[in-house]
Amino acid sequence: MNEEGRRGEEIASSFLIKRGYRIVGRNFRFSKYGEIDIIAVHKDILVFVEVKFRKNNKYGRAIESINDVKRKRIVKTARYFLIKKGILGKVNTRFDVIAIDVIDGKTKIDHIKNAFKGEI
Repeated sequence: MNEEGRRGEEIASSFLIKRGYRIVGRNFRFSKYGEIDIIAVHKDILVFVEVKFRKNNKYGRAIESINDVKRKRIVKTARYFLIKKGILGKVNTRFDVIAIDVIDGKTKIDHIKNAFKGEI
């Protein structure tokens, strides 16, 4: 993972913790299928969080970088996580996105709850 990715995940983790989330995992990988940046618990929901960080808008805003292929990989990886932990079908889940953009030196954080659906 590059320096920007780490920085984004640290910002996102702090953001979530301040809002009552408990981080239970980071950078969970499922072979070539993908990775989940942050896995957290909020109230009675297991939340899979994709973090996107942009230090400038040269290539667009952070939220714009999450396409259908990326969403499908996240869902597949989340399913694998649930199976591996033996909790598939036993917990409520949600997919969130935290998009972090640095614009004119200021950090803007967008937390999109239920950013996308996935069949688990």
